[in-house]
Parts: sequence; C-alpha cells; structure tokens
Amino acid sequence: MKNIVFCFQMHAPYRLKRYRFFDIGQDHYYYDDMLTEENIEHLVSESYLPLCQNIKEMIQFSHGKFHCALSVSGLLLDMFQQYAPEMVDILKDLSQTGCVEFVSTPYAYSLAAEYNKLDFEEQLHRHAAQIEELFGQKPTTVWNTELLYSDEIAVTLAELGYKVVMTEGAKHVLSWKSPNYVYSAATAPKVKLLLRNTPLSDELAFHFSDPAWKNFPLDAEQYAQRLSELPAEEQVINIWLGAETFGIRQRQETGIFAFLKALPFYALEREIGFLTPAEAAKKQSSAGALSIPYPITWTGEAKDLAAYNGNDLQQEALNKLYAVAERVRLCQDKRLKNDWLILQDVSHLRYMSHTDPYGTYYESAYDAFINYMNVLSDFLQLVDEQYPTTIENEELNELLTTINNQEKEIAHLENEIKALRKRKAAAKSE
Repeated sequence: MKNIVFCFQMHAPYRLKRYRFFDIGQDHYYYDDMLTEENIEHLVSESYLPLCQNIKEMIQFSHGKFHCALSVSGLLLDMFQQYAPEMVDILKDLSQTGCVEFVSTPYAYSLAAEYNKLDFEEQLHRHAAQIEELFGQKPTTVWNTELLYSDEIAVTLAELGYKVVMTEGAKHVLSWKSPNYVYSAATAPKVKLLLRNTPLSDELAFHFSDPAWKNFPLDAEQYAQRLSELPAEEQVINIWLGAETFGIRQRQETGIFAFLKALPFYALEREIGFLTPAEAAKKQSSAGALSIPYPITWTGEAKDLAAYNGNDLQQEALNKLYAVAERVRLCQDKRLKNDWLILQDVSHLRYMSHTDPYGTYYESAYDAFINYMNVLSDFLQLVDEQYPTTIENEELNELLTTINNQEKEIAHLENEIKALRKRKAAAKSE
C-alpha cells in the first residue's frame, strides 16, 4: 500500500532593526519588534492558522486516517507564545489527535550542524525539550535546517539517539534511484533516511497557480490518480512544503486549501494512506544504504549551501559568528545567549545572497550584510567583555570540559540521592 508522508515546515526570523555603525557600543537591543509582530500576524492569519485548522478537519473527516508531520522552529514557537498564542493552542490540539508528529529541528534554525557540532547538539536538545513540554511528544525524527544533511551529520544524529532523518531527494545524490523508498545512512546504519520528492512537492509549492504550467489546473483527484500510478514498489511518497505555500505563496483564492482538504478523500479512495515520518520509517525496511559525503539542502538548483555561504559576505559573517561559539557557551548571561540563537538564524545569511535573497526586507545583499555586521560587532564586544579574546580557545575548551564533567557528576549524584530516598521510603513502609 502506498503512503503519503506530508510535512509542513514553519519558521520565521526575528527582524533586525536598522542598526548603524554609531550604535555599536551604545545600543544593545537589535530587534524591530513591530516588524517582527507584523510578520508573525501576517503568517498566522493568512497561512499557519488556516492550514492547521484544515489539518484538524482533515483528521476528523478521515476518522483519523490522515497523518502528517510539522516542523516548527524553536524561535518561531517563542514568537507564537508572545504574539500568537492561538497557534500554540491549535498545535496542542493537533498533537492530541495522535495523528501529527512534531519533528526536531535546530532551535535557532541555524547552520550549526555544519559550523559547530556542540551548538548543533545543544539546539536539538533544547528544541526537543520544548516540543515535549508544549506538545507531550519526544521527537525521534530530525528536520535539520533547510533539510541540511551529510554523512557526517548522520553520525552526530545517531549519537544523539535519533532514528529518522529527513533530507532532500537531490538528483545528483539519487542518480537513477527513486526518492519513494526508505533508505539508511551509510555512516550510521541504524538511522533511516526519508527523501523529499522534489517534483511532487514543488508542483504544489511553486506551480499550483501557474497557468503556464503543463498540469494546470491541478485538482486533488488528478493528483491522487497520478500518485496511484507510481510503481507499486514505491510505497513512501514524501511531500514536504514550507507552510507558507498555503495562503501566501499560493493565495487562498487559488483553491490551494480546498485542494488539500479534498486530497485525503481521493487518496484513500485509491488505497493510498498517510503516515508520519516516524511511522513510515518503522513500517518500511531500508532499500539500501545511501552515502551523501557533501552537504545538501532543499535550496536552489544545486541543492547545496550556496544560498547561505556562497559569497564572501556570508562567509565573513559566518566566520565572525562561530568564532565565539565556545565563549558564548561558557557565559551565563541569558540575554546574550538568546541573542546568540537569534543571530544564528539562517535567514540573516539568506538575505546576503546576491542570487537568492528569499524573504529579504533589505535593499541589497550588501545592505543586509552591513546591518548584520554592525549588530554582530556590538554582540562580539559584549562577549569579549565576559571572555576576552586574549584567552585562547584551548583554555576555553578545557574550562568547558571541566564544567561539563562537573554537570554530569552533579546529575549522577542527584540520581543517587533520589535512589537512596526511594530505598529509605520503602524501608520505612516495611
């Protein structure tokens, strides 16, 4: 039986305010709260909320047969709690249906997986804890930032105990293979890989309302029929989209919401089911190991990192930012740590792209770079005040190792104390 694995990805950045050279050292607040709130309200009212309401109805009308996944970044969940609490409520409702899987993603939606392994691990831990606290789920599946993946990243995720990783079904990786199978990571055999079906996903994301597109107009019955005609052995069809596809990239008047709501009916009629990523990986055995030695993403024609680190501006920003990772990890200043997360958001780097500055609100890539670097300069000064650059990274690493060992020892002792208390209570009861 064929199954569709739907995943809807949600992320939005905190907007940086216009921050000039003369603000460095004088103003330590970097954000345009009004612009951020307006953006979140727009996303929620036009896209996120109606999409979630649709998903809830689809689950109800299908009697629980419609399953899907949501990838919601930690920073966005923070903004929902501040600006749109109704989103937290409906996400909780979806979780309680048992039909929606919340997948883990780096808290800041950053490139830490490529630039700082420890920070990548910390962000995944923090996001997983947030998902568990808000929605009562412990994530076992990872949607890394922009579907970033490589053999090296697979090893890290296996060490963290994750079972399933989602990534792009890039042509240069798959060659003659199909994305409609479950694979295993070549460097971590216990980790299963799900690959996005790029053509089928992009039909909805980019072509749905295009009258020049060969399949226009697309309706749910036609789409379901095409899926049913795929080879019988191809049983996992991964359709993953940015949630803003619904209501913003494809406006409501195009019929995109009606299409989505009708799809389960026509799919189930053709004996096509719906699974979450974790369910698909559990149900299907691996079709073989897949090696991806170089990082891939779901962005651009090349499906690489070029949109985020492909020019000198982006590389300069990344090098300056991650050079202080160890120092930030040691500090106890909550505000500084929060700024660190926000400044890692991959969106700020995307705005510096000359060729693909998606979602930018700057006049140019250079304008985005100057504003970001002014903010970063002030941030770096604050970090330097706590841990001066005169301290070598080796010294910092030794200190960090000592602190981590102490934390582990404290946790071990706390567990021993709990065990002793239980024994004491049991002895008294006897």
